[in-house]
Amino acid sequence: MAAFSSSFLPLHCVSLHQRTISAGSDIRKEEVVIVGAGIAGLSTAVSLHRLGVRSVVLEQAESLRTGGTSLTLFKNGWKVLDAMGVGDELRSQYLEILGIVIKTENGRVLRAFTFKDEDQTQEVRAVERRTLLETLAKQLPLDSISFSSKLANIQKHENDETLLQLVNGTRISSKVVIGCDGIRSSVAKWMGFSEPKYVGYCAFRGLGEYPDGQPYEPRVNYIYGRGIRAAYVPVSPTKVYWFVCFNSPTPGPKITDQSVLKKQTKELIKNWDSELLNIIDATPDDTVIRTPLVDRWLWPGLSPNASSGGAVVVGDAWHPMTPNLGQGACCALEDAIVLVQKLAPALKAGPMVVDGALKAYQNERWRRIFPLTVRANVTGAILQLENPLVCSLRDHLLVPKLIRLGPMMEHTNFECAPLLETKM
Repeated sequence: MAAFSSSFLPLHCVSLHQRTISAGSDIRKEEVVIVGAGIAGLSTAVSLHRLGVRSVVLEQAESLRTGGTSLTLFKNGWKVLDAMGVGDELRSQYLEILGIVIKTENGRVLRAFTFKDEDQTQEVRAVERRTLLETLAKQLPLDSISFSSKLANIQKHENDETLLQLVNGTRISSKVVIGCDGIRSSVAKWMGFSEPKYVGYCAFRGLGEYPDGQPYEPRVNYIYGRGIRAAYVPVSPTKVYWFVCFNSPTPGPKITDQSVLKKQTKELIKNWDSELLNIIDATPDDTVIRTPLVDRWLWPGLSPNASSGGAVVVGDAWHPMTPNLGQGACCALEDAIVLVQKLAPALKAGPMVVDGALKAYQNERWRRIFPLTVRANVTGAILQLENPLVCSLRDHLLVPKLIRLGPMMEHTNFECAPLLETKM
């Protein structure tokens, strides 16, 4: 993978330069506070910054949470990154994925697709989460992210502002609070959202490393078994991302020994074709993770609003979805730019206009997010079926004869205008 540019501060240097808000009895005033320095939080902060709006990002960890493996970005995600001005920097480090190959567990090819044959504008790359977060963070002023800033309490405050109290005693009153704190979001819980629902299967993930160069073509390789499915895709000239999804009636206990996770993964697919097993063998233990998959359906008229009195939720904090369409990160990026393009001009006009902008964001995004969440859930449920007759029908008719890539990828169509940078 290409080296970072000389202007980039290493992560440990960035952490030392970011602000940690000091505790005290006084209430600090801020215009915009973003809770969470993940993909949603940092992309929202970068978008606001480009439009001349200062924000403070509160992150409960001591530094950027750069664990995990990689994520797949389709053309909708790349359009947002281009609008933010960081797309080309990321492209230079990762391979463009040309298409999809679908195989059985014994290695037999069922179908192959090429993205450009279906859509000349499609762009697919797998990007390491660490690099994406670091690239976004370095776009921000050095005092934008406050680490070790965990929320203890949220409440309404005077003048329709929201009061945030941190574990260290710090209190911050903000006109706008943007919850980007993931699937277990404190902001979403305060706004009345239910806990995300476990969907009945988990995923092992990892990142195979090949210092002398990985041997695989730039394609997503899907492997379908009975109640188990997997995939692997080259990320860069030296790394290959993989996952294995398996049915489980419960999320199971949390296992911190990553060598155990690796052994469990290999046990699941021990009778499969050896290619994926070889990639897992090339995977450092410390990159292997196990994730119970969850989602939350935003039922019309029943789910809470995405915004309430100057508070709003973005990305997984609002709409956690299963990864079956590869749209979790892409939708978080979309959320960020749509919200900011509505919010930035409204901040100059007063609270009533801000409320209207947040509601407009909710109404526009809900129409896209709810169907995608449902579709991702249904797709995963079908692919996780164990019935041998259904799996035989899938392998002999559905995949080889009936599936078309074009309709499957229509959800990646998304347009957004560039963020024209404004001096702060």
